[in-house]
Amino acid sequence: LQARMSPIQQSIEILRPDFQRGQFKAVLFDFDGTLSLIRRNWQATMIPMMVDVLAETGTSESRDTLHEKVEEFVMRLNGRQTIYQMMQLADEVKARGGAPREALDYKHQYHELLWQQVGARIEAVKSGAMSTEQASVPGAHGLLTALQQRGLPLFLASGTDLNYVQDELRTLQMQEFFGPRVYGALDRHQDFSKAMIIQQMIREIGLAGHEVLGFGDGFVEIEEIRRVGGLAVGVASEEESREGVNEWKRQRLIRAGADVIIGDYRCLDELLDVLGIG
Repeated sequence: LQARMSPIQQSIEILRPDFQRGQFKAVLFDFDGTLSLIRRNWQATMIPMMVDVLAETGTSESRDTLHEKVEEFVMRLNGRQTIYQMMQLADEVKARGGAPREALDYKHQYHELLWQQVGARIEAVKSGAMSTEQASVPGAHGLLTALQQRGLPLFLASGTDLNYVQDELRTLQMQEFFGPRVYGALDRHQDFSKAMIIQQMIREIGLAGHEVLGFGDGFVEIEEIRRVGGLAVGVASEEESREGVNEWKRQRLIRAGADVIIGDYRCLDELLDVLGIG
């Protein structure tokens, strides 16, 4: 009889069984959707805002058509700095005969809209109405603790603006795990990218590419970790229900080249064993 897999084993999907295990010397994390759920469902703010902006050009496209086109580029650029999504929006306005505003103006508009949700969640955590666990991907604190106990330096690189990332890390009581190794979007967007942070890790610690372990729920970080020969764990987190695997994310993470896919970190012991650091 074939042995039945436990739910925990089923939640760890190994796409490349031949990856090198246990040789890691540093770990890179994305933030939103990978560790933090404070900005969960940000797409439901960004995409309608962009649809409104494009509809104002007088285009003959329906809102459904605009939504589909916006969703494609917003999610394709997910993981890069927010400004890149806004630069694409400006290009889309121009392509429809409109006069685009500066990408930075669009970014500020988006942040003001998003803050109506994010600000309330941060206050809920700070007041104790919501726990740090409820505002995080399940098991995130346990994973960070386990990696820190193994002496692995942890780096964080987020496409969200650095000042927001630092505040939200403190809110979730995760700043101690990363110390000064926290990077986020800057007004001079040329000065930050996840590829640049990975190269900095490699130089700073003296790594070979295969000694980099990375966790992310977006296309960009998975692709960049794989590009240097590191091991990429795709986190297909269900941000609203906090249960199971998000199939849409899973498909994109597979296309990005993830070696392993998980829904969250409740499978911690089994995940560490799979990675060879149990």
